[in-house]
Amino acid sequence: MVRNAARYASAKLPRYTSYPTAAEFGPDVDAGTYSAWLDALPAETDLSLYLHVPFCAELCHYCGCTTTAVKRYGPVADFVEVLALEIGLVADRLAGRGGVRRPVSHIHWGGGTPTTLSGADMEWIGSLLKERFDIRPDAEIAVEIDPRRVGEKHLAAFRALGVNRASVGVQDFDPVVQKAIGRIQTVEETRGAIAGLRAAGVAGVNVDLVYGLPYQTPDGFSRTLDAVVAMAPDRIALFGYAHVPWMKRNQALIPEAALPSTEERLAFAERSTAELKAAGYVLVGLDHFARPDDPLALAAAEGDLHRNFQGYTTDRASALVAFGPSAIGSLPGGVGRPGGYVQNHATVGPWRTAIREGHLATARGAEVDADTRLDAAVIERLMCSLAVDLAEVAVAHRRCPSRFAPSLPAIDRLAADGLVVRTGWKLAIPVEARAFVRHVCAVFDGYRRDVPQRHAAAV
Repeated sequence: MVRNAARYASAKLPRYTSYPTAAEFGPDVDAGTYSAWLDALPAETDLSLYLHVPFCAELCHYCGCTTTAVKRYGPVADFVEVLALEIGLVADRLAGRGGVRRPVSHIHWGGGTPTTLSGADMEWIGSLLKERFDIRPDAEIAVEIDPRRVGEKHLAAFRALGVNRASVGVQDFDPVVQKAIGRIQTVEETRGAIAGLRAAGVAGVNVDLVYGLPYQTPDGFSRTLDAVVAMAPDRIALFGYAHVPWMKRNQALIPEAALPSTEERLAFAERSTAELKAAGYVLVGLDHFARPDDPLALAAAEGDLHRNFQGYTTDRASALVAFGPSAIGSLPGGVGRPGGYVQNHATVGPWRTAIREGHLATARGAEVDADTRLDAAVIERLMCSLAVDLAEVAVAHRRCPSRFAPSLPAIDRLAADGLVVRTGWKLAIPVEARAFVRHVCAVFDGYRRDVPQRHAAAV
């Protein structure tokens, strides 16, 4: 049993989709740094590509993404032209004098709403990627979609691009909740979009849900879960709403008095988890569910699950190359070879100016040294496997396990409250404490500061 659960649930902690987290990025890592890291990347390194489309047809009140609403296609068309230039700049840098096309095992279209682009423009960008990179035949090509705005031309583009996984945003089907979050979406149009994806050859379909939204009730959210399960998605992501109106002004439209309490959020998470497991889904990591034969569930069972800015993934590529405003990439570094995280200018204007002038658009980032890579490995294993052998990780990084000795008193304090079980150097998160895994991760976060406004509630 977890003691002081409400206090832990209301703590402000990162989501640990990366380590260091984006909150620690700074301007010391710039376009020159990124250029050097690209130049140093070994030719055989598998790449994962991320394309950030910073537009939506309308801005939902709850959204925490870097995006803007557009009513005409002009700004989108301009973005597509600059995105093509950025792809060329980065591919040229990676190709070097030998003109090598780097291998790609994963492509993810995110945003924003990628389908703000026309089907023809998506196909054009996809053809550029195929021309400039060696996309493996078994590569996962994923796209995030708004099911209200996917037409036949988009589905045709998905076929041409070889899209084999799509994430469908739902959040909640309750009309009262939808009105409060500014996103009206019916069960019927969602079901139709999923059927269209299946018909277009998209083998894997994910659905994204959010708890902690205004006016949500346990029974109402259960009805949403029932409707989603009936659509038979392969994966379901169950995210806790992150209310950060000081960072995202659109969230100020959310009526705070209607948000569930910390105790209610905990109850939502627990009840929803039980209902999805009863429906046959396997709980993966902290907040993802998958069918038992889905690659995500199999990777979790084999201890081969990974985590990046898109959440839990089977993507094994060690380098993430990102395109578009605010997009975050990572280069692995190694012995005698620096690496770390890079992030483009957050808004379209500075990003566009840099690219049109022939420069990479890196605005900030974080260099990752050997100590940070060690801590990152511990945090990823905790987030993915809910367990870690500190001695094993230390040895894999050619370090002594005693490196973690200063962290053990804090771990033992969490253990006293039921958040973790420690057996020597081995840590395990009890099933009932799964929602609090980020508290254990935070013990190994050397950057963490006691600044509550930087992050949303932990649960």
